[in-house]
Amino acid sequence: MGPFKIVKLGDYLQREWEFLLKRSELDVDSVLLRVVKIVSDVRRDGDRALLDYTASLDEVKLSVDELRVSEAEFRSAYKQLDATTVKAIKGAAAAIKKFHLKQLPRGWMTQLGPGVKAGQLVRPLESVGVYVPGGLARYPSSLLMAVVPARVAGVERVIVCTPPGKDGKIDAAVLVAAKVAGVDAVFKVGGAQAIAAMAYGTETVPKVDKIVGPGNVYVASAKQLVAPNVNIDFIAGPSEVLIIADNSAEPRFVTADLVSQVEHDTNAAAVLVTTSDELASKVQGLAEKMMEENPRRQVVRKALQKYGRIVVVRNLDEAIKFANAYAPEHLELMVKQPKGVLKRIKNAGSIFVGAYSPVAAGDFAVGPNHILPTGGAAKRRSGLSVLDFVKLPTVQELSKQGLKRVAKVAERLAEIEGLPGHARSIKERMKEA
Repeated sequence: MGPFKIVKLGDYLQREWEFLLKRSELDVDSVLLRVVKIVSDVRRDGDRALLDYTASLDEVKLSVDELRVSEAEFRSAYKQLDATTVKAIKGAAAAIKKFHLKQLPRGWMTQLGPGVKAGQLVRPLESVGVYVPGGLARYPSSLLMAVVPARVAGVERVIVCTPPGKDGKIDAAVLVAAKVAGVDAVFKVGGAQAIAAMAYGTETVPKVDKIVGPGNVYVASAKQLVAPNVNIDFIAGPSEVLIIADNSAEPRFVTADLVSQVEHDTNAAAVLVTTSDELASKVQGLAEKMMEENPRRQVVRKALQKYGRIVVVRNLDEAIKFANAYAPEHLELMVKQPKGVLKRIKNAGSIFVGAYSPVAAGDFAVGPNHILPTGGAAKRRSGLSVLDFVKLPTVQELSKQGLKRVAKVAERLAEIEGLPGHARSIKERMKEA
């Protein structure tokens, strides 16, 4: 028996279907009471609360002066990395910038009728806070994916909060990525306390207009809690991939992509939807071998046992229907005619077309954003983009004749809604027209 559970779609029980579609949604309620206290403490006590929670939760004792990463620490970070690593970080940043420049909306103005003009402006947010998971892990790529689009959008101030390691330091690759991306400041603060600091401000950490970036259940819960006071991006859960494949797919490629995606987290999900019994069997066999060769084999095995599935379908129509219902974070199309399937995909965070488009390439080097909706949220929103960092105020300009053209409609609707003052604001002007 291999690591995947193989099922026939037609035989799938309703409860199993619902379990798979729901997968590992973050249970923010489970930590809510704890997070409420953390957020409240930080809002009231500022830096002192940050230092206390960093000591108790991260087991790192810092002084107020050590909360912000110093220029000496940035210089040291560059010295710790080899030239190849720095070059890779710069290459990723350049690709992300090139892609997101294409997303940047343009302002416009149009003539809607004689004397009536209207349009839309593009204005960046003034300040953004980026959360980057840390501690035992390092995520320079996630920092780049959040900061570079903000800078492309023209955000004036971008700060980063990330938890320190046991030595009280931030990972060198993360610090170099911060410099490359143009971050204004990096703070050694993690968890719910970091979200509270950026939402309300402390003596050291400035308040921001929006908070973006992935994190654990405490971070997710804190983001929901502060949302009435500061804008947030969305709540992202454990990573996931769904692959649609037929008998033309290379089993090694399929297996490698499934296994790689679940090395993130024991709650990550990997699903193969295929029209081929032969492919399903080969992937099952290869997965056992690749899993054992992975240094993170224990994480991979637990994830596949919980949310790993091979779903065998009768045809591509069933595969596409399943994929749209699942709405995966990452969707790979490994079929003979992927472009035809692509046209029918409605719900996915990011789509990878063809045998040589693995998720890993997109996550690190191509340019599209890898901060994506999970848990089916791709049904209602896209991943992080330049649009998350701009506002689109509208503009209207009417001449006397233009106002006259719309006056009767506006006056009548104002009267219907019981707003005589609105109607009068137009009628007063019509006396002169």
